[in-house]
Amino acid sequence: MSDNLALQSGLAFIGRLLLAAIFLSSGFEKLADPAGTIEYIRAANLPLPTVAYAVAVVLELGGSILLVLGYQTRLAALALAVFTLASALGFHTNFADQNQVIHFMKNLAITGGFLQIVAFGAGGFSLDRRAGRV
Repeated sequence: MSDNLALQSGLAFIGRLLLAAIFLSSGFEKLADPAGTIEYIRAANLPLPTVAYAVAVVLELGGSILLVLGYQTRLAALALAVFTLASALGFHTNFADQNQVIHFMKNLAITGGFLQIVAFGAGGFSLDRRAGRV
């Protein structure tokens, strides 16, 4: 592996880890307090809060694990991109609150990171690469 390819592969892996970290943490927090999370979803007036909770846990934990492993990475990143954008629209649209604006913009940036993975794949340090899917 050339030095440039090794650097790109290493940076892609670190990028996947950093993107996954926030969702792993959030997923475990949701598991620790299902009732509180469901109530938070209900308070945002989103439909089917219990179903939304289950979907969020599966996407955050499952998608993060797939990202870290680099397995089915493009699909996991696409699912997390859609989820992250939906979260921004569902929870962070009170633009009169500067904190919510920051969260909205953060979610947009994370969505952009996921779309980069969708476009360019997992990189060299991934199970997708071993399977010839990168």
